[in-house]
Amino acid sequence: MNTPPLAPRGIVLFAHGSRDPLWRLPIEAVAAQVSAREPATLVRCAYLEICTPSLPEAAADLIAAGALQIRVFPLFLGVGKHAREDLPLLIEDIKAAHPEVAIALLPAAGEHERMTALMADIALA
Repeated sequence: MNTPPLAPRGIVLFAHGSRDPLWRLPIEAVAAQVSAREPATLVRCAYLEICTPSLPEAAADLIAAGALQIRVFPLFLGVGKHAREDLPLLIEDIKAAHPEVAIALLPAAGEHERMTALMADIALA
């Protein structure tokens, strides 16, 4: 029996943004790792302010590239107003504009136990 192909998926790495162009390098390095590990997964970086693309722009780009599922991973260590209030509103707007696409908002990076453990390992090394 043939297994149907998985719907194309995309990942948006979502960060705050900065005027400093070097600030983006770690975010883009994570995107490069995702692409290297899963070449079939579409990945984009997006920013809340100052930098482009915005989250809606990155989502639209993934959808135009064929993504039918999008996971938004907020690369925030702390969960402040942006992660608690602004981001869910952006997600709802994207869902309303693209009801045919499954959009999943992941917990912020700082909420992941593995990330906390990794930072502790680095601090102790």
